[in-house]
Amino acid sequence: MDHVDCIVAGAGVVGLAIARDMARRGMDTLILEAANAIGTGTSSRNSEVIHAGIYYPINSLKARFCVAGRNMLYRYCEEHAVPHARCGKLIVAANADQEPVLATIRANASACGVDDLVPLTAAEALALEPRLRCTAALLSPSTGIIDSHALMLALLGDAEEHGAALSLNTRIVSGRIEDGLIVLDTIDSTSGERFEIATKFLVNAAGLDATALARSIDGVDPQFVPELRYAKGNYFSVAGRAPFSRLIYPVPEPGGLGVHLTLDLDGVARFGPDVEWTDTLDYRVDPGRGERFYNEIRKYWPDLAEGALQPAYSGIRPKLSGPGEANADFVIQDASVHGVDGLVNLFGIESPGLTSSLAIADHVAQRLAPSQVQTGRDATFAAGH
Repeated sequence: MDHVDCIVAGAGVVGLAIARDMARRGMDTLILEAANAIGTGTSSRNSEVIHAGIYYPINSLKARFCVAGRNMLYRYCEEHAVPHARCGKLIVAANADQEPVLATIRANASACGVDDLVPLTAAEALALEPRLRCTAALLSPSTGIIDSHALMLALLGDAEEHGAALSLNTRIVSGRIEDGLIVLDTIDSTSGERFEIATKFLVNAAGLDATALARSIDGVDPQFVPELRYAKGNYFSVAGRAPFSRLIYPVPEPGGLGVHLTLDLDGVARFGPDVEWTDTLDYRVDPGRGERFYNEIRKYWPDLAEGALQPAYSGIRPKLSGPGEANADFVIQDASVHGVDGLVNLFGIESPGLTSSLAIADHVAQRLAPSQVQTGRDATFAAGH
């Protein structure tokens, strides 16, 4: 039976960031990915936004990791030439009734450590974005966009430079605790070959499959494995460059952030995501869902032409809350919760998981290998958070 210090299950952005951090701490690290490429799930099917940390409940993991991770991510992008842009975002009120909400958003953001939001009048907002319609706005200068694929390639390369290895097409069938180690039974999906591997540390960063993996490990009490729900988000785009240079978000509504406008690094606008609850991993986009986008978008972009929206792509978020429920926080469990030494489960890592990835990685690595010497200037999220 092969042995490694650490296995990370899942080669999405969070799994790759954790593997990089563990390898940099001297851990012999193996990344197991069931798909035939890295980042094929939630990590590559999102808005690719670097979030500022504005909306999340005060002292939540989402708020803390987003604010810390944003700063770490910008620095990492600069140091590793990952394409990104600190383009900024406008949160806009469509009418006077929504304007008090902007003040509430600003107060919450400040309590979470986001102190750079700038209140704007309608005239000031239009001076920045002439095609915009609003009665007031908040400017978030620290919001940005990123090439998520380039980020994941950089994280993988960084991990491999420090000795980590990646095994694609490798599915974990089950696990058990044996002689103080976690033993995994795996299968190669191309050849059908099965093999066992033992590890001191297992990080379950399997995203949409995280709860299934946790339940497959003998010794993990099911009471500590939450129910996971799939929330599909559909995106639509318009042809050509958008007449905006910043992201545009309406005032949040119950259940979501509304139909917002994001940009890719080529200036192409994407609208979404909406929320479509599903039980299957079906990424097809129903063109008919775009019809309900028009009225919402025209509240802040009245010039959107009829028929301009085209299906772009979809993503599925691993949510721990269901329809009509408040958004759940990230869940990161170690032995202090479930009692299995060396195991960390990550559940419900949806937005702002991309922005938070480096901070989550540092948090997990601090839990598993606190005595290891930190290397690099990006290990700034202190132990105990």
